[in-house]
Amino acid sequence: MKVEKLLLELESICEKGGYSVRKERGAFRGDSCIFEGDKLIVINKNRPVETQAAILAKVIRQFSPDDMFIKPAVRKELKAIWDRLDKFTETDKQYEDQSLT
Repeated sequence: MKVEKLLLELESICEKGGYSVRKERGAFRGDSCIFEGDKLIVINKNRPVETQAAILAKVIRQFSPDDMFIKPAVRKELKAIWDRLDKFTETDKQYEDQSLT
């Protein structure tokens, strides 16, 4: 699946999950927040499409995606992104553990 198509699918899933997705320019990475009572995901449109998809995948993981229908091809891509995110988290944790000793 092309990354641009995946990004559109992930945006749709986030919107079904109750989030509004905004793409802005600036010096930020992007993430989710609650602003004036609304769930919002802000994405830096200057970042690569893969990074934008990873931000959306991270948010989707937080709101029980098992309870909604997600196309099998999209779910496969989500799991691949989540695996990559987990590897980064594990690597960060290893560096933190090494710096404490």
